[in-house]
Amino acid sequence: MKLTIDEALTQGGAGRFQWRLLGIFGLVWAADAMQVIAIGFTASSIAASFGLTVPQALQTGTLFFLGMFAGATLFGRIADRIGRRNVLLLTVACDAVFGLASVFAPDIWTLMMLRFLTGMAVGGTLPVDYAMMAEFLPPRNRGRWLVWLEGFWAIGTIVIAVTAWLAHLAGVVEPWRWIFAVAALPALVGIWLRLWVPESPMFLLRKGDEAGARAVIDRVLTTNGARALPEGTRLTAPPAPRMRLFGPELRNRSIGIFATWFLVSLSYYGLFVWLPAELAKGGFGFVRGYGFLVLMALAQVPGYALAAHGVESWGRKPTLQIFLVLSAAGCFLFTIAGSPWLVAASLLLMSFALLGTWGALYAFTPELYPTGLRGTGMGAASAVARVGGLLAPSLLGYVVARGFGVAIGVFAALLLLGAVATLFIRVETRNQSIV
Repeated sequence: MKLTIDEALTQGGAGRFQWRLLGIFGLVWAADAMQVIAIGFTASSIAASFGLTVPQALQTGTLFFLGMFAGATLFGRIADRIGRRNVLLLTVACDAVFGLASVFAPDIWTLMMLRFLTGMAVGGTLPVDYAMMAEFLPPRNRGRWLVWLEGFWAIGTIVIAVTAWLAHLAGVVEPWRWIFAVAALPALVGIWLRLWVPESPMFLLRKGDEAGARAVIDRVLTTNGARALPEGTRLTAPPAPRMRLFGPELRNRSIGIFATWFLVSLSYYGLFVWLPAELAKGGFGFVRGYGFLVLMALAQVPGYALAAHGVESWGRKPTLQIFLVLSAAGCFLFTIAGSPWLVAASLLLMSFALLGTWGALYAFTPELYPTGLRGTGMGAASAVARVGGLLAPSLLGYVVARGFGVAIGVFAALLLLGAVATLFIRVETRNQSIV
């Protein structure tokens, strides 16, 4: 009897093994979110510690995103060659070590170097996590579970927002050190948990190690309470398509999905890098301070929940388009808001919809590429997003200087452009096997 990896995984369904994998990957995913979101929450206190302006302090964020760009570009390609597991262990270890070292930086130049190295580790972790998680999930469950993994980003965001709020209330000296310390802790725990995660069976099979792939599949099945594969069962893979990211078969989908990643990233980081400082210094009526930032972080959770439902019920592409339009609508509502209540509603809608957009993006992207290109494709998408992150603190600073409402209006236009970019992707991957 011959079975593909997806057919073998379907026999055990999504059970205890996948729940453990979700918890392990989710912990580090939350840690990565904490490192990214910390940029906006630490800028003011870093500026105070080293006698800088806030825009100068935000250059730590620019270096962090530059590191993420390098890490995503490098480690995604390496994962397609030496395996997902080895790359994950390396990047998570670097995330913990350099993230914790940032706490003790004695000067701004050391801090910038450590933020670059931490960003490089985080950039390498993000795309490989998703490529690997996708390869352990049966087709019927894949989209929902990938959105659930992205949902840990909201947990990390909430933890950092609460940490910054508590540090502010307690009058802590140099709160940025406390925030970076909290952000590093989950990665420290994650190093040891990652040792439990086996190599991707699809990667092993593509590399000719059928016995290794079968051993991993048997482990998944027995952990989920199903029987191991019968003796004589052969695992087979469809012929590996010889494709390139911008070859004729993948060109349109690569252009569409990478453009969407860039535009969403520019808008998301533009909002969440500048908004903490904007609310902390006065806000908009009662819409101010860390308490409202925590509320915005909580609004992300139902966004993920709806996206998890949508990718399986409506499809990956329609869900992504719906959330892009909702995100743009939230931004537009902010530009015409005439009262603090409308400002609050618009910001909550933005947070809800933007994180649903990310959930749909992360569910859709790994399914657009074959196994031999999945890490590379996710790495390229993540690298493109980091370009958006690089531009957000500096380039958008000029737009913010013209007025925060003007910047939000620019985000609305960018998100609508992202919805248009998805029209280049002429495929729907719901309930489809990956090859």
